[in-house]
Order: sequence, then structure tokens, then C-alpha cells
Amino acid sequence: MTGKITAQKREGGQPHSSLTQLRGKGEVPGVVYGYQVDTMPVTVSEIDLIKTLRESGRNGVISLDVDGKTLNVVLSDYQTDALKGSFKHVDFLAINMSDELEVSAAVHTTGESAGEKEGGVLNQPNREVTIKVKPSDIPDALEVDIANLAIGDTLTVGDIRGTVAYQILEEDDFILVSVTAPRTDEELESLDTATEAEAEPEVIGDSAAGKDNE
Repeated sequence: MTGKITAQKREGGQPHSSLTQLRGKGEVPGVVYGYQVDTMPVTVSEIDLIKTLRESGRNGVISLDVDGKTLNVVLSDYQTDALKGSFKHVDFLAINMSDELEVSAAVHTTGESAGEKEGGVLNQPNREVTIKVKPSDIPDALEVDIANLAIGDTLTVGDIRGTVAYQILEEDDFILVSVTAPRTDEELESLDTATEAEAEPEVIGDSAAGKDNE
């Protein structure tokens, strides 16, 4: 899916106060660079940006209109305000729709594993993979079926590499999902004891300090 955003050119090297004013008006400063484009400072509406990303996804191709010229871009990088969560700056990468890109794709599981039904614990140590794909074929997410995973089983990139129409750049042994046996009461008790021990205050140093001060 391709979203559309209208951008306005802006002067580069603007002072911090000018950029703050732009953000106060609901505009996000950014830059466009890449395929057949000289690096160009721009601004876009934050409302339009958020709407487009919701519709097209983080990796979706965006049709960016800059002064009547349409560019195919993807969101290369961005900065957000730590407190407000609003966008502070965005980088748009102009792309050639015929060339493959390296992008991150989220890994989503489908179904309920057989191991979970038996009381096992589902683990997903890696929730993203890097793929190489043409812009028009970028998936919303990489979906993996876990229904057949029993306790003790793992699902790796090697298990699914042949099921997708694009290249996954991680090695075959890159673990996506595993199902482990539930902890026993003894293991849980041991874990609680270790946690309590870590939480106990250190008193040896305090005693030594008190002797030094006497």
C-alpha cells in the first residue's frame, strides 16, 4: 500500500528556535535524499505523517509530493520527543521501485502452539528480521505458523526461508520462536530466593564506613 504526503521545501541550517516554531504549528522538519535527489530539507504535516504510517506501515512506500514533483520514498529514520511522543525529525529515502531494499520486518506468530496447550512457555527472542525485497513487495509483517511447535521445539530462519518470496538476511540458526517446559515449583522457589537476595541491602560497606569515621 502506498500513502501520500505533501511536503514543503525549507531552508537548511535553520536555528533551533525556528524548528521549534515549526513543530509548534504541527509541522515536522525533515530531509529527503537518495535516488536521483539532491539532499533537500523539507517539512511535512505531523497529522498526515501519522495517518500515512498507520495506513501504509513503517516500511510502506510513500508518494511524497514536493512542490509538484512526486517522489517514491520510505521512512529511513526518525526522532521523537521522549516526553510527548511527537515527531521531531524525519528522514525520507528516495528509492528506485525496481531496486531491492534492506528493511526490517516484524515477526508475527499465528496459531497456538501444541506446546502451549500442554503448559509450555512460548518465547520469541527475536521479533524482527532484516529482509531484502523490492519496495512494492515489502510485507506488513513476516507471519510464522507455530501450531506444530511442541515443548522443546524451536523455529528458526532456516525453517521458513523457503516459504517466503524474499531474501532473509539472518543466518539459518537465528531463532524466531521456541517453546520451553514450564518451570517447576523448585525452580520458581529458587528464582524467588535469588531475587530476594539481590534485593537485600548491602550492610558490609556501611559497617566499614562507620569504623573509618570513628
